[in-house]
This record gives sequence, structure tokens and C-alpha cells, in this order.
Amino acid sequence: MTNDLIVQKWLNSIPEAKGILKNIQESGKQCVPKIGFPTHKEEDWKLTNLKRLSNILELNINTNKETNHQIDINNLPNPGKDYFRILLKDNGNPQDKIKFPKGIEPLTDSEIEKSIGQTLEECQCHKTWPIAINNSSINQILAFKVNENNLPGIEIIIPANSKDFNSKRILIHLEDNAELNLLEVILGSESSAQSHIIEIVMGKNSKLNHGLISLGGNKKSNLLSHIATQQKENSEYSFTFIQEGWNLSRLEPRVVQTSGNAKTNLKGLQICNNNDQIATHSFVKFNGPNGELDQLQKAIANDQSHSIFNGVIEVPQIAQQTKAAQLSRNLILSKRAQIDTKPQLEIIADDVRCSHGATISQLQEEEIFYLRSRGINNESANALLLKGFCQEILKNLPCNSTYWTANFNDLIKGSE
Repeated sequence: MTNDLIVQKWLNSIPEAKGILKNIQESGKQCVPKIGFPTHKEEDWKLTNLKRLSNILELNINTNKETNHQIDINNLPNPGKDYFRILLKDNGNPQDKIKFPKGIEPLTDSEIEKSIGQTLEECQCHKTWPIAINNSSINQILAFKVNENNLPGIEIIIPANSKDFNSKRILIHLEDNAELNLLEVILGSESSAQSHIIEIVMGKNSKLNHGLISLGGNKKSNLLSHIATQQKENSEYSFTFIQEGWNLSRLEPRVVQTSGNAKTNLKGLQICNNNDQIATHSFVKFNGPNGELDQLQKAIANDQSHSIFNGVIEVPQIAQQTKAAQLSRNLILSKRAQIDTKPQLEIIADDVRCSHGATISQLQEEEIFYLRSRGINNESANALLLKGFCQEILKNLPCNSTYWTANFNDLIKGSE
């Protein structure tokens, strides 16, 4: 069966959405065939394992008639102090059942209809295949606005149903001067797929510390995720994200500073073992002067895994006095592992300070020798160096994330 037939069969199997999601779903179903299934002729998809991508469309659409989590959602670790937990496991609008803390309010249906998709369009990804797939299968949306600071943090847990295609959507508005710590945790299940989109609108002088921990569990689970953020003047967005244990993972953080004069911090870590293929495709655009970006992307590739990073920074003529730094640092621990990294600057403005770079290396023998000369065995020395490599990213996650990353030492293997 061709990919186009697989897609059409999948579209025909989608249950009809209701309420505010109905129009979005109908639009998505019309858009998917027009875009067409990705091919290796497209620059953004030329390294992707398209067979794995088509396989996820053979999964059932999650209608949640029968919960089939392989994760004990009743036995999750307790949220950190001063964090409010939201568990996305039902269809529909979960905010109807949530009593948010003071300073956070659910968006109304009219507010959702007015704003959904606008940030995706601002970030130039609204007509891409993963977005159309999510629109077609959308069955749940969480939407709220933040209008204060000194609030409890929000922790959103998104578990997958095994052998299902799970589609979720989140919409967050930070009003002027609002501040929030936000942690998302995406959990895979056996032979599952997660389609995850979050749209964030940041008002003037707002601040968001956003963490995303995606743990596939090495169970042939898959993830397609877009994080689209638009920042107004004097806002600060810090996004730290972890990808581990996915058969196929494609994470796309996209940020637009709508008028410049804002700060963006992106810190990413991929941990690739077994036969994983884990990709990050980032995009940052400055639509005004005096914008700042600090981006650090790291990856560890072991066994027969494949790590991909493609980072694009656009600095048009209007974005004078931009300061942007992008660095990709990678460790390859196996002769059979593969790392592809492509940091990319597109600069038209002539008064900027921008830099980018990439390194791919192995653990340094002199560092291992130094530790061994202090009585540390080879295995422990490798683990200590890998832990230090990861810690530069992990330390930026929101403060209650440690119990989700505590087992990373077991996930990171030593070199062959």
C-alpha cells in the first residue's frame, strides 16, 4: 500500500470531533492530502526514516473508550512543592473539570476559536504535515491564560495509550507582566504515537520557564511535537527539552519575536540508544531589533541510533542589534551510531552579533585517564563524564523535574 493510501485510510478512520474542535478537524482533513506525505526530496525530511513515519498512521486513533495506559497513572511521583498537576488522559476540554489556581483562568470557547492556529501561522509552520495530522485527529485541547506572577508552577503530564495514535493540543496565553514555570512530561507506551502541539503567546514583560521531558521508554513509541511561541517586547522565554527512548521522535521548537526586544533561551538534549531516531528541528526569527538568543543543543548517540539536529535562525533587515548564539555539541559512543547536525544562520541585517558552531566527538581519553588515576574505574569514569555532559542542560529544567530525570544514569550507556 502506498503512503498516500495509508494516509487516506487513516483519515477515514478518524472519529468526528465535536464542538470547537470540529472545524479544526475538518480543515486538517482537507489539508493533509494537499500537503502530501513527506519525501526525502524535502530538505526537512531527507534524513527521516519515512517507513517509521508511515507506520504510525497504521495505529488506531485514540477515542479513549477504554484506557490502555502501560503507565500506572495512579502511581506517578508526587509533583514538586508548589506545583499544580494536570493529567491529560481524557478527550474534550479538560479545563472544564479543572479548578485552576488563582491567577490562571481557562480560555473560553470563543477565545480558543479566535486564537488557535495563529501562533503556528506566525511561526511559519501552520501548513506543515505534522500540524495537519494533528488538526485532523484532534480530540483534546487544554487552553488557559495566566494573568499574574508568583504563581504555583504548572505540571502537565501527557501519557499515551498503547497501540494508539494520541493527539493533544495545548494553548497558553501569558498576559502582560505575567510569569509562569511550566513543565510538560510526555510518556510513551508500547507501539504508540503522540501528536503534541503547544501554542504559547507571551505578552509584554512576561516570563516563562518552560521544560519538556519526553520519555518514550524504548517501546517502539513515537513522537511528533511542535512548540510554537510568539514573544512580545521585553518578554523572556526559556525552553529546556529532553528526548529519550523513542523509536521516532521529531521535536520542533519554533519561536518568533514579534517586535524584537526580547530574550530567548533554548537548551536541548537528545539521548539516543538502541535503534532510536531522534530529531530536533528548531526555528527562531527576529521581527524587530535588539533581540537575543542563546541556544545550546546536545546529543548522545550510542548503539545503532541516529541523532538529527537542524537549527535555523532568521535575522531580517529590521532586526538590527540582534545577539544570537547557537551551538550544537554531540557525543558519539558507538561506531554504528550516526549524528547529523546543521546549525544555520540566515542574516540580512548588517549590525548584529551572531555565531553558530557544531562539534561531534567521543569521550576524551585524557579526561578518562585523569579520573582513573584518581581510583575511579573505567565504567564509573564514563558515567561521570556523561552525567556532566547532560547536567549542563538538566540544570535549566523547572525545579520539580528531578524525579523525572533521576534515572538518566541508567539510560546513558558507556562507550563500547
